[in-house]
Amino acid sequence: MRDYLVFRLYGPLASWGEPAVGGDRPTSAYPSRSAVLGLLGAALGIKRDDETQLLSLQKSVCIGIKQCVPGSLLRDYHTAQVPSHDKKRIHRTRQSELKTGKKLQTVLSKRDYRCDGLWVVAVWLSPSATMSLNDLKKALLKPVYPLSLGRKSCPPALPLQPTLVANADLKSALDIDFPAITASNKSDALWLGATPYATYFWEGDVGEIDDERVLTTHPWDEPINRGRWQFKQRVMHQLTVKEANDVSV
Repeated sequence: MRDYLVFRLYGPLASWGEPAVGGDRPTSAYPSRSAVLGLLGAALGIKRDDETQLLSLQKSVCIGIKQCVPGSLLRDYHTAQVPSHDKKRIHRTRQSELKTGKKLQTVLSKRDYRCDGLWVVAVWLSPSATMSLNDLKKALLKPVYPLSLGRKSCPPALPLQPTLVANADLKSALDIDFPAITASNKSDALWLGATPYATYFWEGDVGEIDDERVLTTHPWDEPINRGRWQFKQRVMHQLTVKEANDVSV
């Protein structure tokens, strides 16, 4: 039993980045650890190049996720014009890129998104935490920088409703009720076209949710260096259950 900060993520578009090769930018069906850390960092006002504060946040929190609705997959055939690479100059705005006077090149890529996905995130503190859950709650209620669901172009469509849950187990914390997405719908999952199944993802002790059919995977979403976009593998556990009668599948 421990204390948790629990909040909801919903949006018409989300993109939870996975390892990318070439021009393809795939998305996972659920928020990656790096995406949740980025969202918390934006709320706290940590700048992207502040490696010290980013590392402190990374070491302070553990994360669990309930995938209520994975959403449908959308693939965007993306084109962009960029100037030739110049090591002597860093472009911080699109206007700066276009004013170089160099011939623009066309870059092609495919970018994947999740449409109408719904997730619940639970955060708990590690023994080396340098912040409190209440600090994180206040930041999510009044974020310093705009929040996004993986990409800047994917803002949350509803308030996150951050809630402190005391002395609970992980599954109970992730199963708390949030206000309905629409007043006329009693079941958001049904309205979004979901199945009656939910999947739980968590790090740390495999016994956080006790079930012999828990799967253990090793996603590449633990940040190493934000500036160089480097990540390493971590251990993650997952379990899919049928919510109607809580029978594992």
